Amino acid sequence: MVHALGAARLLVGRSHECDYPPSVLALPSCTRPLIDVDADSRSIDAQVKNSARNALSIYEVFDDVLERLQPTHILTQVQCDVCAVSLRDVERSIASRLASAPRLVALNPASLADIREDFRRVGEAVGADAEPAIRELQRRIERRAQPPPTQRRPTVACIEWIEPLMAAGNWTPELIDLAGGVDVFGKAGVHSPWISWEQLLARDPDAIVVAPCGFDLARTRSEMHWLRERPDFRNLKAVQTNRLFMADGNRYFNRPGPRIAETFDIVCAMLHGGSCDPAAWAVYSQ
Repeated sequence: MVHALGAARLLVGRSHECDYPPSVLALPSCTRPLIDVDADSRSIDAQVKNSARNALSIYEVFDDVLERLQPTHILTQVQCDVCAVSLRDVERSIASRLASAPRLVALNPASLADIREDFRRVGEAVGADAEPAIRELQRRIERRAQPPPTQRRPTVACIEWIEPLMAAGNWTPELIDLAGGVDVFGKAGVHSPWISWEQLLARDPDAIVVAPCGFDLARTRSEMHWLRERPDFRNLKAVQTNRLFMADGNRYFNRPGPRIAETFDIVCAMLHGGSCDPAAWAVYSQ
């Protein structure tokens, strides 16, 4: 967002997860995960739940780095304590005691409208007019939005975690709706729900999109065995019709920022065909 607003020059540090645009990788990292993020889906889920039971954070904020950088603003989020470093993590750090007295700017997007408001919030913090970036984002989405259907809309399940199963919520159901589909689990503006394998079989959607939070396409592919080895996997309509898709959740589906327009392009290409980044998604084949 900061880069899209033309204020990248103001950045002095980043989280360990911030990697776009690539130029930010030259900035010092101010955080690190306290769990094994290279483990498989089931193990990561167990680590997160164990930390929650013991009231522990799964991220560490580096006090010494913040002390050296002396930021005037710290951008963080309150949308999910698992997905990224949270406001609580930052408040527990030295941030409140820094001589620079940084202003904490917390983002909490649950919908496309919230993402637009976050642009304005960040724009106000960095002294930039957010409206041009918002209009460009809207333009990119509207140019591919599907007209009212003349036939049945395809049903879609977007999977945000594989083991255990979680469906995508928040802004993803809106993207699916704008692309002409019907999300069978997620509700616009509502946090991502846990679902069971039996529920997925019962709904049997026309298309399934697997885009685990924090996983790129290669890692998603390596985790597909959690689905493939379940009972009746081959009987799913999406499997039989080659509409079981894998996507780079880390770069596109899990980040509520400027690239949400590219996420929409991917959803449209999955449901209706068309061009988009071929490295961003693929049809799953056994």
